Amino acid sequence: MNETSHRVIDLTASQAWSRLARGNRAWVTGDRDYPHQSAERRQEVARAQHPFAVVVSCIDSRVPPEMVFDQGIGDLFVVRTAAPTVDDLVAGSVEYGPVEDATPLIVVLGHQRCGAVTAAVESIGHGHRLPSHLDVIVESIRPAYEQARAKGGDLIDQTVRAQTLQTVATLTADPALSPRIDTGELGVVGAYYSLDSGQVSVLSSSFKL
Repeated sequence: MNETSHRVIDLTASQAWSRLARGNRAWVTGDRDYPHQSAERRQEVARAQHPFAVVVSCIDSRVPPEMVFDQGIGDLFVVRTAAPTVDDLVAGSVEYGPVEDATPLIVVLGHQRCGAVTAAVESIGHGHRLPSHLDVIVESIRPAYEQARAKGGDLIDQTVRAQTLQTVATLTADPALSPRIDTGELGVVGAYYSLDSGQVSVLSSSFKL
């Protein structure tokens, strides 16, 4: 197991993404390092943390970011919501890493066969509302649904991709994040996870990969 410590200040957005991409390749092949999962690592980060990336992902139990990217304790800030969707509270949670800890990378990770997107597509398509706060999720996904419907193809998969890119756009325009993105201090990647293969593919990037 690799217990090498990385200080976030030493990583650019591109280097942070390379580290995640390398971890994902290990996840796909099954040749994982399981880094930073020891008792020593737990003690190392007990007093302070400096994750090198923020991952905004779905709540889906099949898409745990630390496993998908083969990372460990203290490596990632993880924010998980259905789809994933973003409101003010979620945006504040995403801002924390870049603003307070100089985290250089945000990854928005959508995924194949997303249950929240599937429920939203069916709700909108059949004209029936989901109960309680579930309908709030549907309305948040509706713009992506409309984009996907106009584009054609697999409506659910296209909505997942459109929703991911919409969340990227929302975060990119965030007043606390956009100046950092403009200077290159912070990078944002929109990505898609295949449940079948385990592979993460890039949909968009604010910097050259």
